[in-house]
Amino acid sequence: MNSTTPRHHELNLYRQYFELVAAGIKTIEVRVKYPRLADLAAGDTIRFRIKGTDETCEVRVERVTEYPDFESLLDGEGPTNVNPNAARDEQLSNIRAIYPPEKEALGALAIQIGHLG
Repeated sequence: MNSTTPRHHELNLYRQYFELVAAGIKTIEVRVKYPRLADLAAGDTIRFRIKGTDETCEVRVERVTEYPDFESLLDGEGPTNVNPNAARDEQLSNIRAIYPPEKEALGALAIQIGHLG
């Protein structure tokens, strides 16, 4: 747990991943380690939004783990926690389609999430 006051973050999600988060099926969110996410910590909340809509879902950050790349992240977290509807290789391909190599080079974050309440 961080020693500062929990923060609130807003992030966009594609509909297919949003629905898994909202259903409580997806427990690990994958992100590039952008500077704006450097302070993300257990206890924070994230409001996920489907871009261009009013559909939102709030979750609590339970843990943030950094990995050097997406392959290591999937191996460390288990692909079923990231997306139970896709095989590991398909997930890796999908993630890399969203984040090109120069983004992946920043590092990968596994954000373990849980529903509020």
